Amino acid sequence: MPTMSSSQRSQWPVWLCWLAMVLDGFDLVVLGTVIPTLIKTGELGFDAVGATFAATISLVGVGLGALFIAPLSDRFGRRKLLIACVAGFSLFTIAVAFAPNVAVFSVFRLLAGLGLGACLPAALAYMNDYAPAGSAGKSTTRTMTGYHVGAVATSSLAILVIPNWRLMFIIGGLAGIALLPFLWSKLPESLPEAARPAEGTSEKPATGVVRPAATAPKTEFRDLLRKPYPLVAVGIGIASFMGLLLVYGLNTWLPQIMAAAGYSVSTGLTLLLVLNVGAVAGLVLAGILADRHGTKKIVLLWFGLSAVFLAVLSVKIQNEFLLNAAVFVTGVFVFSSQVLVYAWVSQLFPANLRGSALGFAAGVGRLGAILGPAVTGTLVAANIVYPAGFYVFAAAGVLAVLALLVVPHRVRAEKETVPAGER
Repeated sequence: MPTMSSSQRSQWPVWLCWLAMVLDGFDLVVLGTVIPTLIKTGELGFDAVGATFAATISLVGVGLGALFIAPLSDRFGRRKLLIACVAGFSLFTIAVAFAPNVAVFSVFRLLAGLGLGACLPAALAYMNDYAPAGSAGKSTTRTMTGYHVGAVATSSLAILVIPNWRLMFIIGGLAGIALLPFLWSKLPESLPEAARPAEGTSEKPATGVVRPAATAPKTEFRDLLRKPYPLVAVGIGIASFMGLLLVYGLNTWLPQIMAAAGYSVSTGLTLLLVLNVGAVAGLVLAGILADRHGTKKIVLLWFGLSAVFLAVLSVKIQNEFLLNAAVFVTGVFVFSSQVLVYAWVSQLFPANLRGSALGFAAGVGRLGAILGPAVTGTLVAANIVYPAGFYVFAAAGVLAVLALLVVPHRVRAEKETVPAGER
């Protein structure tokens, strides 16, 4: 079979999937950057209730997209779905800027979320189809660094353009539209006939090309309910739920939690930045270690250490250096724990079911993304967020460890390759 060296492999798919994740990072923080202005001015009829509804409905859209649209990549191909999702997200994001009221604003955010929610699983599935054997950890974590880069870039953009909130959505939408021609022309879609492994062999396709859906049995989302996948799906789903509960809960409320602990507001904002810097470092480290020592070992270790360091933060640290160091290390483990779940999903499920499995993990995780800020907000309202908030977060890390312990290191290959109609 023809092979392709690493020097011959195109870097376009790597960068394009990374840029798709930058759009996800944009969506993570854009609403947070414009809501204070919208509430302060009352524009479009916004108040605290309207802002909460818009934020919630946005996450609902992302979750629905991950659960019900992402699995279509297994049927129609990663490339087509990724292009369609970026196009839909971009157009509806621009539409948000021209919404006449809170209701329409929220509907456009919901529709944009549908495309974006499917974008992440499709991009990760594509990268794991494309990546060389034994590099799923690095491929997934490297791609997901775009998520945090997008969040940082959007926060920086907001400093420049706010209070012109409409421009935030226009720029974000135009960025996605600018990406479309490159996705269309530079993403390979199928494995050349001559490069396909002989029938009945388990040889991996040549790197740099992607196996078309037609070479694998057609799958449906309900295949996740058939042996041997249900137990795997439950464990992964719980871990993903807890992982995104931590990501969104901390990103939303860390400054407020630290303020409740007696730290200054400026210290809380600085610690949020430190937390996300730690996230990028953690992604790089986690991918290397997962490929070297096995993803299950590292994801269990990462969630376990997340729980430990979140519990440590419940103790007030007077020394500024030690406080920043503790938050940095917490960021190293918390954010990359969730990404390691995605990496493990890519390894546990066969290629023809990978998009559905990643969509399930991301979709269930988005429920945690909704619940995390809500639970922490309730603790804030009750004036018990410190130290109770950190105890809740630490408990989430422990529950993720317990859920992943029941998931096998791998699913038996012979069961993976049985077509749905023959099970």
